[in-house]
Amino acid sequence: MSLTKEKIIDSVYNQVGLSKNQSRRVVGSLLEITKQTLVKGENLLVSGFGKFVVKDKAARRGRNPQTKEDLQLRARRVVVFRTSGVLRRKINHEG
Repeated sequence: MSLTKEKIIDSVYNQVGLSKNQSRRVVGSLLEITKQTLVKGENLLVSGFGKFVVKDKAARRGRNPQTKEDLQLRARRVVVFRTSGVLRRKINHEG
């Protein structure tokens, strides 16, 4: 089961005490700030949670697994998430 945007809005509504519309705006604003930061190529660090890192991947040769045809994969940017040590320990029940 996945945590959805709507479930996050409900959690903010229930835990913080904002109205549903205010909760929706807060979550939407946070996600928009996150997107804008990553689109600019900047990394995003959330202490105690982790870091979103924008990485450049070079163009490379690839192969279509169905047809076995060789092809050229373009250079692109990807976002990688690295958990903080605190979160990693909690996930692994180490503290």
